[in-house]
Amino acid sequence: MGTSVPVLSKAELEGSAFTEAHLRGVRPRGWRAASSIAVEVGQLLRSGEKFIYAYYDGVDKIAHERGFGSFYEAELCSADEIVKNVQASLTSGAVLIVTADHGQVMVGTNTMPPHSEVLAMTAYQSGEGRFRWLHARDGVEVELLARATAHHSDVAWVASKEQVIDENWLGPRLGPATRKRLGDVALVPREPISFDDAVDTGPFLLQCRHGALTDDELDVPLLATAGK
Repeated sequence: MGTSVPVLSKAELEGSAFTEAHLRGVRPRGWRAASSIAVEVGQLLRSGEKFIYAYYDGVDKIAHERGFGSFYEAELCSADEIVKNVQASLTSGAVLIVTADHGQVMVGTNTMPPHSEVLAMTAYQSGEGRFRWLHARDGVEVELLARATAHHSDVAWVASKEQVIDENWLGPRLGPATRKRLGDVALVPREPISFDDAVDTGPFLLQCRHGALTDDELDVPLLATAGK
């Protein structure tokens, strides 16, 4: 909104391509230990800052790597401690808002490639496991949608690019560059599964995932508390 605000996030994320894509123009304040977040927030508030954005990735990271269970519960306790410390650093009149950009679904090894008859009509895939785009081979867009629906509608929402755009799945305004990147058919699981792409790899198998349209992924709490 025309204001450059301080952003607290991991120091190693500063200057990355993804950071530049969604946080260009902010004033970065990198932290190397999570305990620094509350200290930085307090200093910035006392210096007169009106809006501060602080990002902590621990809950998301543990869910991806370890799934739900004892490691996740331990991380929630650590995150609660961070929130408590930030709350204690608030100046009079300041408000702390705690939220997240998504929830998680436990998938584990419940991964699968799209059906072979679907892949036979797919030139390549994009997106990720819980919002998989299929890019059709030339001239088979309609048949690809029909085959994907026949094979996967029991576990996923299957939609054409036109349906996704018309129903505002990605918001009310999509520029030409964004539309060009979309595939022809979207596979969006409503069950705790993931659609794999052989060329979409990583250093480890993700246990929890997100990106689909289930309540667990979209319904994110927002908590607010004021300083004393």
